[in-house]
Amino acid sequence: MTQYLIRRMLIAIPTLLIISAVIYAILALAPGDPLSGITTNPSITPAMRETIRHSLGLDRPWYVRYFIWITSLAKGDWGFSLAAKVPVAELIRQRLPQTLWVVGLAYLIAITIAIPVGIISAVKQYSLFDQAATTFAFVGQSVPTFFTGLLMILLFSVKLHWFPSIYKSTLQVTDWTSFGQQVQQMIMPVAVLALFQAAAIARFMRSSMLDNLPLDYVRTARAKGLAEQVVLVRHVLTNSMIPIVTLIALGIPGIFAGAIITEQIFRVNGLGELLIRSIQSSDTPVVMTLTFIFACLVVFFNMVADILYGVLDPRIRYS
Repeated sequence: MTQYLIRRMLIAIPTLLIISAVIYAILALAPGDPLSGITTNPSITPAMRETIRHSLGLDRPWYVRYFIWITSLAKGDWGFSLAAKVPVAELIRQRLPQTLWVVGLAYLIAITIAIPVGIISAVKQYSLFDQAATTFAFVGQSVPTFFTGLLMILLFSVKLHWFPSIYKSTLQVTDWTSFGQQVQQMIMPVAVLALFQAAAIARFMRSSMLDNLPLDYVRTARAKGLAEQVVLVRHVLTNSMIPIVTLIALGIPGIFAGAIITEQIFRVNGLGELLIRSIQSSDTPVVMTLTFIFACLVVFFNMVADILYGVLDPRIRYS
């Protein structure tokens, strides 16, 4: 296992470097000026603009800037936001709690709901519950989150006035009243994301269970006189979770990336909203840091999924 992890890490390092270089080149060659806010200020002379551009290194070739950026990142310096005028690490620190509160909670709820629903649907195939759950899964995965979000805003915010339509990131939870306000404003964005993610996981869970239920080892376990619950939990569920582990593990980086569309609809100041705003303002240090973090998370959770394969299936061995 140790040798396997070392090989994966040695492969991951050049992979991440190539990804970061390609993204940096695209951002550098794309139209847009990181100093657009300064260039439109009439009080700043052209000489001052060139001085600012030179001090920030924007007059250098993109590959030189990339080398400086990746070297600083290796030293723990995440750079300085050209648009927000604050360190990138500070921006991420401010936005990360909002993303974890909303998107992270939605993902946990989706997993908690989807796995039991998928198991019951497979065990009771073609039953009323299975038909209802399958319909829910198809609808939940087919309807885009922006439509569901707008529909919930029109129904629960505009018509019924139950929940606020805009997420207040400045709300501080200090007592039970503020805690209730926090829960109230989280209900709609969490529900939108949980519905979409639970639908996908439930479909995969049901399909994986149905693939394993008719196999010989299940009939053998039943012929030994094992209880049906033992057969389902210890045998069928364990093997059925192998593809689900991949789906869940690779979905975790999406938590940190944030649900970009949902964050835009409900005005959640998370990492997804920060990424979109930084792309629009050509804020290269922020975009590069976020995309590099997301790439690292994808590589890391790929390795986590591979390790869990060996835990769930004893036949898998790493050398």
